[in-house]
Amino acid sequence: MTEREPSRALAHPATGAIRLEAVLHALSDPIRLAIVRDLAGTETELSCSHFELPVTKSTTTHHFRVLRESGVVRQTYRGTAKMNGLRRTDLDALFPGLLDRVLAAADAESARLAEAAGLRA
Repeated sequence: MTEREPSRALAHPATGAIRLEAVLHALSDPIRLAIVRDLAGTETELSCSHFELPVTKSTTTHHFRVLRESGVVRQTYRGTAKMNGLRRTDLDALFPGLLDRVLAAADAESARLAEAAGLRA
């Protein structure tokens, strides 16, 4: 372990410090919700570079910081990659069913919008 490794640790709220309003704020942005949907669809951690987002790199960094600081994701460094994992267990323990309901609503909205776009085409 090098002396630089501890400085690369990222701050995360303890499970008991995660606040509902912070989680809802984090999930209210379409970009952040898309990130969470991708993470919810996999059992593995994903690097920040995995996500193809229609925003600048600095804005992407901001979105990941909001998700981390709200307690929605856990970020760790693996070499030079910043890996992201959904804190599903913590969120489910604090707010049972919330994440599943938000993800189901997001899926339903995507289907509704795709259908509406198909009708206009």
